[in-house]
Amino acid sequence: MAELNEIRDLVREKYAALARASPDGSCCSGADAPQTMSLGCGVPTAAADLHEGEVVLDLGSGAGADVLTAARRVGPTGKAIGLDMTDEMLELARANAADTGLMNVTFVKGFLEDLPLPDASVDVVISNCVVNLTGDKPRAIAEAARVLRPGGRFAIADVIADEDMDEATRADMAAYTGCIAGALTEAQFRASLVAAGLADVEIRETHRVHAHAGSAIVRARKPR
Repeated sequence: MAELNEIRDLVREKYAALARASPDGSCCSGADAPQTMSLGCGVPTAAADLHEGEVVLDLGSGAGADVLTAARRVGPTGKAIGLDMTDEMLELARANAADTGLMNVTFVKGFLEDLPLPDASVDVVISNCVVNLTGDKPRAIAEAARVLRPGGRFAIADVIADEDMDEATRADMAAYTGCIAGALTEAQFRASLVAAGLADVEIRETHRVHAHAGSAIVRARKPR
């Protein structure tokens, strides 16, 4: 638990500083694709194939770009929820949401390893390069599976470590908060998804982000 808290503090400190550094206090435009400071590694809203009326949860929602995109795609009968543990990011995200006038958006504070949502309450879980930052990835994935409804979809962009990532990189906390050192290998990610009860697992690398890691789209589904 001490190590988990240490990782949370390091990640929170980094992303709080990024939120405070946002030049105009707002990072989203009113366009369909918000112009934001990019803290992710992919486009999970595209990978999720969102539909009108769905409830979407974005893990580690940051300044809210993916949440606002999701809110537009699910429409007024749907809902987009952003979850983050950093007060500064939540404040920025709420300001960005207010600027858009969208009424189907909400942001909540919490940890990926202990989601403050009921069982089977969302249709889709998305995330943009955040699962690798958690201190207990199997637990975070299990929590995502818990809140998914039967038939619900898990569709995230994340960093996947090569099998041969060296121990020096793994031990580098700067690389951890930079989304590299904490990344799971493809085999570890698959095993965690299956252990959480998810099926139809697909992991597809999109581009390289490090000598020992690549960005990937990770999809799975909760059986009906």
